[in-house]
Amino acid sequence: MEQRSTYLIVIAVLACTAGYLGFKVSQQGTTIEVQTEEIVAGGLERESLELDLQKLRFSYDTLQTENSLMMAEMAAQRSEIDGLISKVRNRNYSISKLKKETATLRQIMQGYVVTIDSLNQQNIALQAERDAMAQQVSEVTERNDALERKQDNMEEIIEAGRVLQAMDLIPVAIRIASTGSQRETSRAKRAEMIKTCFTLLENRIAEKGERTLFLEVIDPNGQLMAPGDRSPVAMASGVPASAARNLDYTGERMEACVFFTAAVPFEEGVYTVHLVDGEERIATTDLILR
Repeated sequence: MEQRSTYLIVIAVLACTAGYLGFKVSQQGTTIEVQTEEIVAGGLERESLELDLQKLRFSYDTLQTENSLMMAEMAAQRSEIDGLISKVRNRNYSISKLKKETATLRQIMQGYVVTIDSLNQQNIALQAERDAMAQQVSEVTERNDALERKQDNMEEIIEAGRVLQAMDLIPVAIRIASTGSQRETSRAKRAEMIKTCFTLLENRIAEKGERTLFLEVIDPNGQLMAPGDRSPVAMASGVPASAARNLDYTGERMEACVFFTAAVPFEEGVYTVHLVDGEERIATTDLILR
């Protein structure tokens, strides 16, 4: 009886011990399961955080600016992101701190985005202003060039307008009668001089006062004929002429004549007569002598 009681006590103790050990094993299994879930969750969170940092790094890479100070700052931020990515991979930094620093870097980047956008808008406005200014400068330059060309043309027109205009240039051969009177002739052997008459037109912008008109008489051989009754005649430029006539020009219409006496006898043929003002031939005609 006494031995049976001992067995019952041993069995009860073993049952209690087994129950306790079963409880501890069950409790330990629950702890391991929870820790496993935490490890898995922590790994997923670190992977998600690393992906977030990679996206943030890419966002920094897409920022473009010509501001050297901002470029240096963004380079420092990119280096900090690379350091955080290394910490995530090495698992030597708490996730809460990593999240906090990532949020700070994202906030800084958003500030860069706003600043760069504002600078870009200012640059666009400045570029538009520069383009408008360049257009205005181009238009002003074109107007000035046009005015200069117009002024040059006006000066040329005025300069050309100062040259006298002549019409009705009529040369005739003259012989002197025994009575001293002048008589026209068409025969070369009888001709002693050429009388050339013309009409000067009204010219309000031409210089008034005394001026000299010149006559060029070209013989049938194409040679300029020299005067025979006076010293050689030359224009202002030194170019020789056949005859000259001084006039008191008032700007009004007037008629005048120039007489030319040749140094050699006239020959048969066609003579060309030019009336010259300054260095401009203002009238030309022919005279035929038989």
